[in-house]
Amino acid sequence: QVQLVESGGGLVQPGGSLRLSCAASGKIFSINDMYWHRQAPGKERELVALITRSGVTNYPDSVKGRFTISRDNAKNTVYLQMNNLKPEDTAVYYCNAQIREYRSYVLPAEDYWGQGTQVTVSS
Repeated sequence: QVQLVESGGGLVQPGGSLRLSCAASGKIFSINDMYWHRQAPGKERELVALITRSGVTNYPDSVKGRFTISRDNAKNTVYLQMNNLKPEDTAVYYCNAQIREYRSYVLPAEDYWGQGTQVTVSS
């Protein structure tokens, strides 16, 4: 059973920093693109960062210049470094990845999601 587990969330003051991690485990053949999304109360889930297997990244204007996504393919892990945090960054952050899983054979790639980690930015 493939699982994604986020860690690193918590309470931070405005202007502070947090580093989120998301580790994939299970019978994994390969991981393609990896993503971070967030969802604030009363709002729709939004993409905040993506990274391809080769390291190409993209960000929306709301976090560009403040957030950095990276990955360690040897550890099946994706990271999100968040700097200069603002109250509007408060949300549950989820990692997501396209993963090919082993059964008795290698399955086509499917999307997997973590359970989410709470990030609260408040003074």
